[in-house]
Formats: sequence, structure tokens, C-alpha cells
Amino acid sequence: MAFEIKDIDDTQAPLLDHLIELRGRLMRCIGALAVGFAISLYFVDDILGMLVRPLRDAYPNGEAGKLVYTKLYEAFFVELKVALFAGFLLSFPVIANQLWAFVAPGLYAKEKKAFLPFLLATPVLFSAGAALAYFVVMPTAFHWMLGFQGARGGMQIEALPNVGDYLGLVMQFILAFGISFLLPVLLLLLNRAGIVSRTQLAEARRYVIVGITVLAAVLTPPDVGSQLMLAVPLWLLFEGSLVVMWFGEKRAAREAQVPAVVTEPELP
Repeated sequence: MAFEIKDIDDTQAPLLDHLIELRGRLMRCIGALAVGFAISLYFVDDILGMLVRPLRDAYPNGEAGKLVYTKLYEAFFVELKVALFAGFLLSFPVIANQLWAFVAPGLYAKEKKAFLPFLLATPVLFSAGAALAYFVVMPTAFHWMLGFQGARGGMQIEALPNVGDYLGLVMQFILAFGISFLLPVLLLLLNRAGIVSRTQLAEARRYVIVGITVLAAVLTPPDVGSQLMLAVPLWLLFEGSLVVMWFGEKRAAREAQVPAVVTEPELP
């Protein structure tokens, strides 16, 4: 019985060490998020100014638009939400580093080498999607939405966007495009894990295109322009993932070719 208890204690010790390490890394992540939130809160006016610029530039003929809030506390909570959003983006490299440091010791050297490019590609692809949303999609969509202003039946229709709703829409744009641009990372990881093959994805191309179209319709406002601006890049990223898989298969086939060893006949 003493031997069995000792065995149980030995198996619990590594688990406890992992839990302690996980707690420490989570505390570092929370600390990084808190620092990012504090920095973002200090510069929240500048961040808000940057986020409202697409709407300001979308007003026709240089009109001066405005954002309104109908609850006295709404503007304050909007600033907190913006600071938390910006703080997460600012602290993401630290959070990703802590997660990698926790997972990496359990991986073989070959697995680390295979997984590291995906970790590096994630912030690059997310930033590319967010930049497309901010510089191209939002100005186009807001210009289209503001085009409904004018006189109808003797009544003046004027856009008075709510500050909370507007910033929620901006964050939706940024997150939708940023996360959607991670499609190649997901597909290549599934391919590397052996869950899907390039042939299977190529044969399911028509279904993937339908899924991309539905996803773009759900994540973007109801104008066709915004939907196409998300759907077309996602389709190109899908096709690019297939090309990367093709090169990976060619390289794996070359590495699998073992040169034949010529053996000399034995002397009598």
C-alpha cells in the first residue's frame, strides 16, 4: 500500500508543477494585458480619433459629422471598451510568447520547427486583415451607408450614429477581417496534422467558396461591396494555402526518397 501511495504522489508532482507554471504564465498574461490597458487608456483619445477617421473621411463634400450618445455613462464605458480592445492587441505578443513557452517544452524539436512558422504567421495575417478592414473596407462601407442621407417625402434624413454602436461596428470589422485572414493557418495546421489533405480540399472547393460567401455575409454589413471585400481575399488565401500544401508535398516526397545502397558481392 505504501508503494502504491508513493506512485500516486510521484504522478501528482509533475501535474502540480505544470499547474503552478500555468498559473504563473497566466498571471504574466494578465499583467501584460493590464499594462496594455493602462497605456491604451492614457492614449484613449488618440485611439478614438484614429478609429473615427474612416467615418469622418466618408462624409461627402467635407461635411462635419458627429457621434452622439444617449446615456450619460455610455461615453465612459465606450472608452473603457476601446482601451481594453487596444490593450489586448498591444499585449498579444507577450500573451502569445507565454503560451508558446508553456507548450514548447512538451514538443519535439521537429514539432517546434513545424509549429513555429504558424505562430509567426498569425500576427502578420491578422494585421493584414485588420489593415484591409481599416483602410479599404470601412471607408467604402461608411460612404455607402451615408449615401442614404437626404430628403424623402419632404423630410430630412440625417445620419446620427451612436458612439457605442459605431465603435462596436469598427471592432466587428477589425476582428472579422483579422480572424478570417487566419484561414491559411487553420488549413495548414489541419493538413500538417493529417486531418485533411490538399486533394480533399481541392475537391471540396465549391463548398468552401459557398462557406466563404456565407461567412462574409454574416460577418460584414449587408452591403455587397463589404461582403466581396472579405470573400475575395479569403478565396485567394484558400487557393494560396493549396499552393503551399503542394510545395510541402513535393518537399516531403523528395525527402522520402532514400538512395539505393549498392552492396558488393561477398568474396568466396
